Amino acid sequence: MNTDTVAVPRSHAAARADAGRAGFGLLLRSEWTKFRTVRGWVIGMFIAALLTVFVGLFAAGNGTETCQNSPAAPVRTGKACLPHIPYGPGDEVVADSFSFPHQPLAGNGSITVRVLSLRGAHPEFGPNGGVPAGGSGPTMTPGLMPWSKAGIIIKQNTKQGSAYAAMMVTGSNGIRMQYDYTGDVAGLPGSVSAAQPRWLRLTRAGGTITGYDSADGTHWTKVGTVQLTGLPATVQVGMFATSPNYTQTSTSFGGSSIQGAPSQATGIFGDLNVSGTPAGGTWAATAVGGGGPISGGPGAGGPAARPRAAGFTRAGRTFTLTGSGDIAPVVAGASGSYPTATIEQSLAGAFIGLIAIVVVAAMFFTAEYRRGLIRTTLAATPRRGQVLAAKAIVAAAVAFVAGLVASVVAIAVGVPLERNNGSVVLPVSALTEVRVVVGTAALLAVAAAFAVGLGAIVRRSAAAITIAVVTVVLPFLLSALNILPSGPAAWLLRITPAAGLAIQQSVPLYHQVTSVDSPAGGYYPLPPLAGFAVLCCWAAAALGLAYVLLRRRDA
Repeated sequence: MNTDTVAVPRSHAAARADAGRAGFGLLLRSEWTKFRTVRGWVIGMFIAALLTVFVGLFAAGNGTETCQNSPAAPVRTGKACLPHIPYGPGDEVVADSFSFPHQPLAGNGSITVRVLSLRGAHPEFGPNGGVPAGGSGPTMTPGLMPWSKAGIIIKQNTKQGSAYAAMMVTGSNGIRMQYDYTGDVAGLPGSVSAAQPRWLRLTRAGGTITGYDSADGTHWTKVGTVQLTGLPATVQVGMFATSPNYTQTSTSFGGSSIQGAPSQATGIFGDLNVSGTPAGGTWAATAVGGGGPISGGPGAGGPAARPRAAGFTRAGRTFTLTGSGDIAPVVAGASGSYPTATIEQSLAGAFIGLIAIVVVAAMFFTAEYRRGLIRTTLAATPRRGQVLAAKAIVAAAVAFVAGLVASVVAIAVGVPLERNNGSVVLPVSALTEVRVVVGTAALLAVAAAFAVGLGAIVRRSAAAITIAVVTVVLPFLLSALNILPSGPAAWLLRITPAAGLAIQQSVPLYHQVTSVDSPAGGYYPLPPLAGFAVLCCWAAAALGLAYVLLRRRDA
């Protein structure tokens, strides 16, 4: 039996779709050929990659740490100057320095205390910054830091970086429950005083720690419950006091300078009660991380050196405790506990490379108008939207590849260079590092597409490049160089294409740590992906407007 095969003709719409797909592939190939055959554009992308690498390596290698134990001792440089660096339970670099009278707590139990007052002292620098005339160090003056803190703590042991949970009063942030350096939960607001004391309580049930606060010692409110992994059967429980560095920031056109010195906090406690095994007993006073009181006191001159002994006294049922330092994650910037660096500092050159990329990407479209070739292009491809899309894709793809290669090289070479120069490179997860590297390449790619859209809108290279630089580069400079006040500068970095630079931020901004929350300190007002989304919206808007104008206007 013979079977006839009947050919069913495809619809005209399906045929046009296949032709369109094949045609767009050819159009992409054509635009790529145009790009690679213009030597200036290829050289421009190559220069962008070189700038990203070499400017980044210069930033990473600039500023080697030097130190000297005594005038007669040899000068040391780089990693040899670093002290012991503690790491927290989450492998983050932490500051763990405080005065700690403690006793062991075997098994479950609790600690309760009434905080009667919190006072402090910090350095007083000269009117122009620096040490007052005739002094060998900053003079101490009364005053609390916003994150000066005193309270009760349950800690795995007295080693720096060990797990903990604490209830505390602070200088100006009310009662807080903090744990494992990065955790922070708010309790009662307001400051503490003899007329307005605060009661604090911590309870332990296995690895579960619960914090409570009270304004009268009778009515208690649960602040938070945390699970501390790896707590041993016997932990250390007691009171603590500490206060972070006092910093004085001097801003000027083109930059800022930060000076810092240790401050201290003194807490007065009463009605201390520890239940569990053992209950009561002898208190051992430890200055964890050297976090005892700083030398001298309010009004005393001299350098602010820390003795090793904890400042702890007891008079009947009243305890007085003085300490300095911090219990918190270490953040980037000059105000941190150590000379710090982040992985994105090796990518500082991407900002310069971005300028070269937007120049090339804008010219990729405007050059055809200048030379009159746009008529030939649009005659060969009447679908003008496809022409725009092809040019944007080619420019973005080339920028992405150039940025990715440059970012990988800059990170691979720059981060070890930062470490060798004596900086503590704040660790991040592998996923975050990938996000920073790939995100930098994506930043350059989207900026290139944005510049292509601008080129199609204004048709002139100088105008397109100017708009791209003003919207992407200028807001960053106005913020980083302190040309604008912090408020307006932050808003510019939220609503302009410069928001996309946030994709490079690797370390989160902890509100419980005083830091420079600007690009100069490594931070942006929007989270990384949100900032990148703002840039993508601007690129999409530019390409959308370019598509409308390209269809309506003559070539």
